Amino acid sequence: MNTKSTKWLELIGAGPQQDVWTPPAGDGLRPAMDAEDAEAVLDAYSQAVMSVAERVSPAVVSVRAAHQMQVRTPRGPSEREVEGAGSGFIFAPDGYVLTNSHVVEGARKIELTLADGASYDAELVGQDPATDLAVLRFTPPGPVPAVELGDSARLKRGQLVIAIGNPLGFQATVTAGIVSALGRSLRSKSGRLIEDIVQTDAALNPGNSGGPLVDSRGRVVGVNTAIIQGAQGICFAVPINTARWVAGLLLKDGRVRRAFVGISGQVRPLPERLRAARHAGSATPSGPTAVEVVSVSPGSPADRAGLRTGDLIIAADDRVIASVDDLQRLLARAPLDAELTVKFYRSRPDGPGFGATLELQTARLHLAEAPE
Repeated sequence: MNTKSTKWLELIGAGPQQDVWTPPAGDGLRPAMDAEDAEAVLDAYSQAVMSVAERVSPAVVSVRAAHQMQVRTPRGPSEREVEGAGSGFIFAPDGYVLTNSHVVEGARKIELTLADGASYDAELVGQDPATDLAVLRFTPPGPVPAVELGDSARLKRGQLVIAIGNPLGFQATVTAGIVSALGRSLRSKSGRLIEDIVQTDAALNPGNSGGPLVDSRGRVVGVNTAIIQGAQGICFAVPINTARWVAGLLLKDGRVRRAFVGISGQVRPLPERLRAARHAGSATPSGPTAVEVVSVSPGSPADRAGLRTGDLIIAADDRVIASVDDLQRLLARAPLDAELTVKFYRSRPDGPGFGATLELQTARLHLAEAPE
């Protein structure tokens, strides 16, 4: 590689000094680029992508999951084996693989194919549908190539990222793009929100779900998980910091244990006078909406604390609760033995109707583990 290629390689973040290109000092503008410089930039970009692909691809695996499904035939219902495919990556050299939960959920048999063509049966260590992540384990004859995990908290918009997958088990597919947005939310199959999602325009090929999203140094910064159908160039990845936390719990317990309060709820607008009270200096935080309790599970923390159907939850531990998602965010990593102070409005028994005589109440909930 020539000197100019090396210089531009460092500028776009693939060199030893920095991760993201920053304008040169001086007037803050890029220097005028002649044809040779332009060629050097393209060469550096290509070299960065190729280098990452060569480094990471050996640790990317094809995941084949066999499911037993009931299908309709002219002779009536029949059980058939249906095979699904996805990708994953080895994050520990003794055979641990990270992939998407939806790829392996309910699978009767899981088979992994490595980049060298070797195939192994795998077992499901654990999965977390709430973040669409799963950990698999296979038994290789010796140490196998593993990826290096990065830090998704250091990602910047515009940063170069590469999506790698191995949908067929023969040769990894590679697409490059940039980080389009950070801090997105994506609803998982379980209904929970996955927070801090990385949005990228690095296209995901069919079967690439579960593969790694890596930076220009070859460090995994996300787990590719979804494409918005009908939208061009919008793909998402679960941040690797979330995946690292989930994988640790799956390795330890086989599942992610989360706290719950034991209610089902819906968003309900707060009466105008209550919203006005907030702006008038009320010490109770609230938003324009609240979570109306639709039902309370018997014996749950909410039931033991005295919450009832019709209560309007506006705050928990002095944080505004304007939607069910707000409550789920608060509970996502809350300790199972924690105590939660909930503020809510309740209609007085002698009130003529909803919203006429609401009084503010407080309840202390002792959180418990959510049932599976």
